[in-house]
Amino acid sequence: MKKNILSLLLLMPLLALLGSCDSKEEIVFDHELPQFELKQDAILLEVIMPQGTKADEKIYIAGAFNGGEEAVGQTEWQLEKAADSDVKWGIYLLPATFKGGKTLADGFYFVSDKQGIERTVKNEDASHMLNVGVGTRTNVMVSRWASYFEEEPGEVKHDGYVVYVEDHTGWDGLALYGWGDAEFAGGWPGMQVTGMQKIGKVTYKYFDTGEANKGLEVNLIFNNNNGGKQFDGPKVPLNRDYYYYITDTSCDEVVPSTYTGFTVYIEDNTGWDEIALYGWGDAEFAGAWPGMQVTGTKTMKGVTYKYFDLGNEATGLNINLIFNNNNHGKQFDGPNVTVDRDFYYRLSESGAEEVDPDAPKPE
Repeated sequence: MKKNILSLLLLMPLLALLGSCDSKEEIVFDHELPQFELKQDAILLEVIMPQGTKADEKIYIAGAFNGGEEAVGQTEWQLEKAADSDVKWGIYLLPATFKGGKTLADGFYFVSDKQGIERTVKNEDASHMLNVGVGTRTNVMVSRWASYFEEEPGEVKHDGYVVYVEDHTGWDGLALYGWGDAEFAGGWPGMQVTGMQKIGKVTYKYFDTGEANKGLEVNLIFNNNNGGKQFDGPKVPLNRDYYYYITDTSCDEVVPSTYTGFTVYIEDNTGWDEIALYGWGDAEFAGAWPGMQVTGTKTMKGVTYKYFDLGNEATGLNINLIFNNNNHGKQFDGPNVTVDRDFYYRLSESGAEEVDPDAPKPE
């Protein structure tokens, strides 16, 4: 018996060492470090603000517990900027002052006096819900302010509805012919490019279709200005603007975006029902695990990509990407990147291969 006890005592240091070698130790970033002292009678929220939040902004918490928008402008609900952090604000909340029996679990959000109400990365209403008690500290992250999504007034005046083209044909010239209810663009090869207009990161060539042609239904044909190359576009009613990504043989309608930051595009062959992108390094830029959800989809040169807009604040950061099935047990490490361009990857269930969007290889 004594021999067994002695053996166990000798093994204990080794067991302790093995137990401490966790390959997935929790990573704590600088912006997550505590900045305010706890108070035993108050709930402490330490709020991580988006890049671009200025030190002189007045930021308020609003929710069912304090009257919502009525709380904006009231000193009682104004956050204090941390002395030693450029991204953290804090506020102490006393449950005794909450209204109507409501709590933080009923939802709350933040409002900046200069940049407006808090929004999600998809420009949706933001709401946090917490079930916490006094004497606790909780980190909360604000993804965007409303000002991030505001468009600057356009300076271009158009004649009627517009056909915008992101031109990847490689042709020396581009013309648009239309037939159907009328030969609206004139005789072959049709109308020349009206002008160029930058929207977000994309510079479009555009064709003004004319006020007189509103309501016509026409078949579009893109061609290299009668140089022997052409392909059929869609048949459309001229009742709105259209945006297309075109190659020398194809045309895909796209949704324009005023976003000016960088993007991760993925050709998703994982077979997963969901996919999310997490990033760590200079900052946990995509939010807490499992990270950001897909921003949208876009088809380019016959390949349909899901994409993640990384946000203007991610520009210049060095980050490690992790793709996962939205916290359902599957994940793999992507590359380490510096966010100074767009990235394109073909994903399998176990890895990511970078691809050239202008010359995508077959799967």
